[in-house]
Amino acid sequence: MTTDELVHVIDDDEAMRDSLSFLLDSAGFETRTYDSAMVFLEGVGRLSGGCIVTDVRMPGMNGLEMCRHLKALHIDLPIIMITGHGDVALAVEAMKAGVADFLEKPFDDEALLRAIRSVLAQARPGAPPQNSGPFQAFLASLSPRETEVLRGVVDGKANKVIAFELGISPRTVEVYRANVMTKTGASSLSQLIRMALTAGFA
Repeated sequence: MTTDELVHVIDDDEAMRDSLSFLLDSAGFETRTYDSAMVFLEGVGRLSGGCIVTDVRMPGMNGLEMCRHLKALHIDLPIIMITGHGDVALAVEAMKAGVADFLEKPFDDEALLRAIRSVLAQARPGAPPQNSGPFQAFLASLSPRETEVLRGVVDGKANKVIAFELGISPRTVEVYRANVMTKTGASSLSQLIRMALTAGFA
């Protein structure tokens, strides 16, 4: 087992830690679990590879604060955040702070495994940088209203907030948001936001 396949799981929920550890072990990853960001940071100087899977909301220090702390220490292991539905704005803020990806609960096992494999592959030496060119072309194809909705999504705003600010219904926002997903080819909210940030749309 190489350190490239090591996954650090940080969650204050013991059942979630055990569940994720079992899933990752079954998929061939080595896992280490921590019940808080502070416990994880105590051993951060000994890290040599892999990635981090962490909950956003934890007592003491949340996932976003931990991300900023790691950045200050110049530790750049890719981070995947697990977020509840109400924490999307926090997750978007985390992506702007350098988090590689986030998953909204509930998520299926394969979605997490895909995300882990993707961030590990991207972190390997010699991996090609993400290409923002295609997304720039997609941006040009969006209507002014679709662009406004995308701006709201990238800002982490809920559909009803975007609707209020634009003077349209939440249902109409959903339609525009679906159009944006289709035009950009994004398969998830996190992918859409990552593409937008890579292209400098922030």
